[in-house]
Amino acid sequence: MERYHPSEVYELFVRHMNTPRVVVDNGACETATLVQVHSARKHGVLLEAVAALSDHAVCVRKGYISSDDGRWFMDVFHVTDAAGRKVADTDHLLARLESALSASTDASPTCSSPQPARLCLLELLGVDRPGLLSEVFAVLHDLRCGTVDARAWTHGGRVAALVFVRDEDTGAPIAEPARIRRIESRLRHVLRGGARGARTVLVDAAAVGSLDRRLHQLLNEDGEAGRRAPATATATAVAVQEWGERGYSVVTVSCRDRPKLLFDVVCTLTDLDYVVYHGTFDTDGDHAQQEFYIKRLDGRAISSEAERQRVIQCLQAAIERRTSEGVRLELRITDRRGLLAYVTRVFRENSLSVTHAEITTRDDMALNVFHVTDVAGRPADPKTIDEVIHGIGTDSLRVDEDRWPRLCSTEGDGAGAGLFSLGSLVKKNLLKVGLIRSCS
Repeated sequence: MERYHPSEVYELFVRHMNTPRVVVDNGACETATLVQVHSARKHGVLLEAVAALSDHAVCVRKGYISSDDGRWFMDVFHVTDAAGRKVADTDHLLARLESALSASTDASPTCSSPQPARLCLLELLGVDRPGLLSEVFAVLHDLRCGTVDARAWTHGGRVAALVFVRDEDTGAPIAEPARIRRIESRLRHVLRGGARGARTVLVDAAAVGSLDRRLHQLLNEDGEAGRRAPATATATAVAVQEWGERGYSVVTVSCRDRPKLLFDVVCTLTDLDYVVYHGTFDTDGDHAQQEFYIKRLDGRAISSEAERQRVIQCLQAAIERRTSEGVRLELRITDRRGLLAYVTRVFRENSLSVTHAEITTRDDMALNVFHVTDVAGRPADPKTIDEVIHGIGTDSLRVDEDRWPRLCSTEGDGAGAGLFSLGSLVKKNLLKVGLIRSCS
């Protein structure tokens, strides 16, 4: 008869008594869809739940997080679509959302950006400059590498990119070591050298995980957050304070609301090895306020000024690096060899710089999104944008003004604007967790 250690018996008991339960309710609130997640707690499970919401393109408008400081947690989210309406059950979206959230609380982490198995993944990291992505895609085309999916972010003078490629002629994975070394060498040259300029890794779909999370990790490992100028003006206010009587560090965030804001904050705290025990987040128009009671994995609060400053810097960088600058251009076109090299060359020849890119291939269609500015980082000339659209094709390329609209201008924002005091949200709302009846 198999024997179990007492701790293992307790763990099995806890998991049995706290079987993951997800409720998606479209009738409990007049203005939002209510999502409740109950589960045994493990490190990273909150991030997996938030990632599942982000992957279904819903916006978290408010919510609460509560844990008993032990083995269970309960999250409550009020979510809407991008236009601020309740989530419609189009194509059984609510059922798929409930299924994804249930999977996110299981023992196995979810893969938020599934990729075809055995692609070659290129991780690129370097100094940003105008035309860089155009050069990268030109090199890949020259080496007969077809780009299947890609993500690229620029922030703080740095660029991080994840590019999934396969053989352009056969569609097969690129596995020959000599060819991989050649690809890496050419890309390192484009990125102007550096010990971590370009890397290549063979991956399976299950090993990919969240592309957004990996981009955050690359830039954090690169030290991009620490390069912020101390006097840099920002509308993102982050503070870390202590609640000594309970042994918590309290992180407060005040900034403009945008899609995936909650994911970026929770992702950063998780990758810095902090556990969120309690929290609340709310939006008022275009403004977001978040408050989290955290401890390190070893159960201790933040213990030094250097550690406190690192948390603040990393959170500010994570929030701001996704705040896409420039005009959002959406390209939907039949995929073909050299498409990305051609499109990004047109951008470069018209003095446009790509600040963010999302490259997706589905069957024979390329579904790509680019954020572009002029080469100095200023708003692009509308005439130039119009010429680029007509050059590539008005049926294929358009300015996307509908998805994730900016709710207000940046005028009047200042560093620290709207930062709220220690415990102002959590202490007022924790007792209400699980008893929410309205969004007001």
